[in-house]
This record gives sequence, C-alpha cells and structure tokens, in this order.
Amino acid sequence: MSREALIDVPKLLRDPMARTARQAELYEPHISPLTEFVEKLRAEVGSHGSIPYFDPWDAGIDAEILFLLEAPGAGALFTGFISRNNPDETAKNFFELNRDAEIPRKRTVTWNIVPWYIGTGMRIRSAGKTDTDAGIRALTRVLDLLPKLRAAVLIGRKAERASQLLAQLRPAVRVLKSPHPSPLFVNNAPGNRQRILDVFLEVTKCLIHPI
Repeated sequence: MSREALIDVPKLLRDPMARTARQAELYEPHISPLTEFVEKLRAEVGSHGSIPYFDPWDAGIDAEILFLLEAPGAGALFTGFISRNNPDETAKNFFELNRDAEIPRKRTVTWNIVPWYIGTGMRIRSAGKTDTDAGIRALTRVLDLLPKLRAAVLIGRKAERASQLLAQLRPAVRVLKSPHPSPLFVNNAPGNRQRILDVFLEVTKCLIHPI
C-alpha cells in the first residue's frame, strides 16, 4: 500500500498494511539518521529494551518542533513507532490537538524522555529517576540530529526533567511545558483539554514568528 493511498487519521497504525507501509519509509533521507540512532540504541540497551522508531510521517531531522513525551505505551509497543497514528486514546488526543492547533506535521518530531518500554506485558509502570536519567543521556544524541530545532514541548512531568539539558545544549530553543494528553487527564475535568491546546497554540506561534 502506497503512502498516497493512506489517509492521515487517528489510530491508522492498527491496520497492518499501514504499519508495513510505514516500515518501508524508515530509510528515507529525512528519517534515516534517526532510524539508525534507534537501532544503535537498541544494540546498546540489549534485549530488555524495546525502543520504537521515530515516525517517518513526521519531519525527522528537518523538525523545527520536538514533542517530548514520557515513555512508549502499549500502542507504540504494538506498532513499533512513536506516532500520533498509534491505536490508543493518548495518541488520538495528541493527533487531534495538533490538528486543532494547525501545527504542520512535517515540521515536528516526537520522542520520549524514556525511549524504551518500561513495564511488563502490556502494563506500563511509572518512570523513575533512573529511567529518565538514562533517557536524558540518549536525548543528548537525538538533539545532535535535529539542527533546525526551534522549540521543544515537554509533555508531562517526567518529560520536564529535560529542561536543564535543553537549556545547556540548545539555549536558543524555546521550551514549553504541557500536561500529558492521556484520557486520564483530558477527561478528568472540564478545561483540561484546553490547557493542552493553549500550549500547542503557542507552538503554532513559534512556527509563524522567529524566535
């Protein structure tokens, strides 16, 4: 199935043909350096670390916006990608928030402060300091592959631990902080979704106006 035959919608990657098509794009020029990074990191971490790929439908190394979440969930474990098209409600919320803020997907890249799955089976555990410290070391290498970065959105409390690293390594990059788009937060109280959307609208301004 060609990319042209696929419509960019939430939960697209529950379709095995869509996953196969996405895998076929992993070595396109814009994403290949990030794919190679993931494969090196997998080799370093070993068999206990399940690390999804960056999504080829995003901007890859041309990204101006980095969305940094906490850790891969069951959807990413299932598809093999950190993607807004994953078959779970958090990814769906993330897709729709980007759409509503009119953030062009091809100007963004998505990653996790803890790049490997933490948990057993399909149940993820909360990331601890040891997890995020190890993930921040890997994030240093990711930042080296994103020369056009203008802003980073730290999504969730654990992702906020990357603030100091960004200030040290990329002081010109604007850092924004957002609540996590999980259903537990979005559906918990009126106005919670709007809180995230307000941050994403600031991202749109970063793309329109020079930082």
